[in-house]
Amino acid sequence: MKKLPLISFAFLLAIGLDAAVETGARAPEFSLADTNGTTHSLSDFAGKYVVLEWTNHGCPFVAKHYKQGHMQALQEKMTGKGVVWLKINSGAPGKQGYVTAGEGNQLLADKKIKATALLLDSDGTVGRAYDARVTPHMFLIDPEGMVIYQGAIDSIRSTSPDDVDQAENYVKAAYMAHVNGEPVANPTTTPYGCGVKY
Repeated sequence: MKKLPLISFAFLLAIGLDAAVETGARAPEFSLADTNGTTHSLSDFAGKYVVLEWTNHGCPFVAKHYKQGHMQALQEKMTGKGVVWLKINSGAPGKQGYVTAGEGNQLLADKKIKATALLLDSDGTVGRAYDARVTPHMFLIDPEGMVIYQGAIDSIRSTSPDDVDQAENYVKAAYMAHVNGEPVANPTTTPYGCGVKY
């Protein structure tokens, strides 16, 4: 496993596996507006897989997955199979990572992001309900509304895009196992990244 450069430890928030949302339990309902002003509720997507991705594009751990298009490719592949992919920004106004609706739309265009929507959670209500602590912090919800995965995006804790292809992508693995009727091998992992700026 590649070690993080020393400078990156300032961005890394190591947490335990204690979470507000239990893997195997029902995902908390929420409603948030996206960058176009459309409100999305989790219940709108009943019967579908839903990915929740806590994000902050000023975070080098997030940039790792977007710089060479890895996250966009995964988003496109999964949404192409009917998965709903919701990026959530819980950055508070005045804090690093906060985006307005206009800035969010510009980000979506500039990065060629293939998510279903970018949701704005500037008061942090939904982030705290899910105990989202870092960016990226990932959740996968099954068509019955149950959390079947939560934690890191992948198995290599670094900021280097070169590590992405070598890592196990836990979100993809959980999705593939579940759709094939198999148990999820790693249903809960420790997320890594930059602390959410509530």
